[in-house]
Amino acid sequence: MSTVGKQEERRYTYADYVTWGDETRFELIRGVPVAMAAPSPAHQAILLELSVQFGSFLKGKRCKAYPAPFDVLLFAGGDASDVVVQPDFSVVCDESKIDDRGCNGAPDLVIEILSPSSRLMDTELKKSLYWKAGVREYWFVDPQYQTLTAHIFGGDKLETKSYDKTAAVNVHVLEGCVINLADVFAV
Repeated sequence: MSTVGKQEERRYTYADYVTWGDETRFELIRGVPVAMAAPSPAHQAILLELSVQFGSFLKGKRCKAYPAPFDVLLFAGGDASDVVVQPDFSVVCDESKIDDRGCNGAPDLVIEILSPSSRLMDTELKKSLYWKAGVREYWFVDPQYQTLTAHIFGGDKLETKSYDKTAAVNVHVLEGCVINLADVFAV
């Protein structure tokens, strides 16, 4: 097969990814590195409040919370994996998925905090990847509009719920866990 006139794009794996150093944060989407922009102060304040609320609820429970930066090999696969994401926040209930490098397989809950540079990737591409990988619940938090959109994946079914900044949100995968958005958006 001839490749004359076509430029081949090199595909990378997790084995490559771990050699790149920490100067720039990347995600690996189907073998293609995607640089991540530095988060804004509002993004970090939202992440901190989510960490506080989830951390308080999960204390002493089997599920654990992991804020970014935290590598998730979404489809497992170890060093051969070509999808490595760094969700802003993950909850993992199966401790066998966690090792000293991150999470191997789909977390139970993933949260992304939208930014202008990540909006399309987070709301479209990552939503599709998370669903295919078996994430049970996916939220994206929109600091600009102070809203939260929750996607609950159940096999081939998708339930989507939207909330404004005054809502108290029941976490589908964590029975009894309620996140107060008034506190999340009090930035």
